[in-house]
Amino acid sequence: MNKETILVVDDEEDILELVRYNLSREGYGVLGAASSEEAHGILAAENIDLLILDLMLPGMDGLELTRRLKGEPAHEDLPIIMLSARGEEADIVAGLELGADDYITKPFSPRVLIARVRSVLRRRRHPTEDTGDVLQIHDLVIHPGRRSVTMSGAPLDLTFTEFQVLAFLARRPGWVFTRTQIVDAVRGDDYPVTDRSVDVQIVGLRRKLGAAGRYIETVRGVGYRFKEKAVSAQAR
Repeated sequence: MNKETILVVDDEEDILELVRYNLSREGYGVLGAASSEEAHGILAAENIDLLILDLMLPGMDGLELTRRLKGEPAHEDLPIIMLSARGEEADIVAGLELGADDYITKPFSPRVLIARVRSVLRRRRHPTEDTGDVLQIHDLVIHPGRRSVTMSGAPLDLTFTEFQVLAFLARRPGWVFTRTQIVDAVRGDDYPVTDRSVDVQIVGLRRKLGAAGRYIETVRGVGYRFKEKAVSAQAR
């Protein structure tokens, strides 16, 4: 039986109970909240392993709660699956850019939800990235183990997804990756996002990297790559 505890936040009681029922059947501990404010209080008091979050909530919406949690050291690494009736590309991109780990649109299949929950928790238990090397690109230093990036010694504030994309490209300098390959690498197979969401992450990365943004090259008609001669590795 699973030991993880999941907090489900939705102001629709029938949806809350449907998700609670299916997760409980799989052996997860499940807590529920009807608002962001209530959820934030539970997170402060309980050890939560995963947050399933509706976006359209009374008071503070789900995007704002995500933004707040990602800015709190105690919750910045909390996995979040957004579950929402808002399925436009702009909504999905906004959620992922804030650091959500997955985005599922309503109506949804409980079996698909369970599969996504398992996938997110599995990645949390067994991170795939190599944490043994620090990547250094001139004045840019990427530390996978600490999940930190510095430029000329100053820390850069990257979202979870921005960091994943940057580390993935930097580990394989000179290799060209399609947008689909990038999505599969940082999110897992069959992740339901569009090419546009990858472009958004790259634009955000280049902006935050400043002059170092030139190391991420666009290969027209294919995808992106990191400049081959820019990267060196050093022992942690």
